[in-house]
Amino acid sequence: MPLSAEAREERAVWLRLVLTPGLGPAAARRLLEAFGLPEDIFAAGRTKLAAALDGARAQALLEHDAARQAQVEASLRWAEDERHHLVTLADPRYPARLLGIGDPPPVLFVLGDPDALSRPTIAIVGSRQATRAGLDHAHAFARALADAGLQVCSGLARGIDAAAHRGALAGRAGTVAVVGTGIDRVYPAGHAALADAIATRGAVLSELPLGTQVQRANFPRRNRLIAGLSLGVLVVEAARQSGSLITARQAAEFGREVMAIPGSIHSPVSKGCHQLIREGAKLVESAEDVLVELRAQMPAAAPTVARTAPPDSSAPGAPGTPSPAAALLLRALGWEPADPDTLAERTGQPIGAVAAHLLELELAGLAERWVDGRYVRAGR
Repeated sequence: MPLSAEAREERAVWLRLVLTPGLGPAAARRLLEAFGLPEDIFAAGRTKLAAALDGARAQALLEHDAARQAQVEASLRWAEDERHHLVTLADPRYPARLLGIGDPPPVLFVLGDPDALSRPTIAIVGSRQATRAGLDHAHAFARALADAGLQVCSGLARGIDAAAHRGALAGRAGTVAVVGTGIDRVYPAGHAALADAIATRGAVLSELPLGTQVQRANFPRRNRLIAGLSLGVLVVEAARQSGSLITARQAAEFGREVMAIPGSIHSPVSKGCHQLIREGAKLVESAEDVLVELRAQMPAAAPTVARTAPPDSSAPGAPGTPSPAAALLLRALGWEPADPDTLAERTGQPIGAVAAHLLELELAGLAERWVDGRYVRAGR
């Protein structure tokens, strides 16, 4: 839908501000605090601007820049599509949680529903080189939490991010992806269909100009938005030096809850989670553990993941009754601890199905997950 002349002019001046070379979100915030709206900044004059910034950037703000103007026009054309939105700090749809991160982007490029950015959200992040078990956990936790009313936010990367997005898409609340490129680029390219599905059930957003290609320096910027948009961050798998740990620590700085799933002491992609737990992150073994941390910040009407006692086997369909496939897995579990791979061998079920059924049994209160990743029947 074409922008009205008023909307076009209002967004153009915001774009002119953020597309000025060398002017990042922190500097833009200082200017907005000092002068008011972008039109007030451009009306202030070079001397006053130089007092808030420096002479070179003040000059860059005020001088005519053909390349910047071309970017402004391209962004306005992009926003004419009904699924494309330029959400500025002055827009009532701007997510309130981002206002407290210190350097909120003055303009967000949003593909999908801008209102999704303000829904109760849990970030699920982790390694690009995830294990099969890690991918299964990310998918299962994301689906369970989405069904409990928490939208899932992640970074569209390979591995844990993609599994979390897909799990949330299978749930009720949907998902949001924050990308470290221009909103008109998909990285990795193989996630184009996933990005489109996310935009249909939630939103994809970026603070970076259209056309921005993959640059390592932009991913920490993306990570701070993932942390800022969320009520808490759940790290599924992460090495000791990883972007997921950066996201978790930024979340802690923003006052968000930080949670981590433990793994094998021998796995390099569990080292980061164990480090976070030693530093005070909540050790998480079930979706209910996450909800215990975040439920107070969720709307009262949001559903919960129930933990129920094992049902009376004479009452088919009673609360907590597992599906036939999960019941088969429960019988195979027996009364001794077993890991998911062992259960997959016993039942002939794919490891992904085993992980999903184990989560079903755990949420029904019929099985418990130990810290080492093995499962036992509840109440043993």
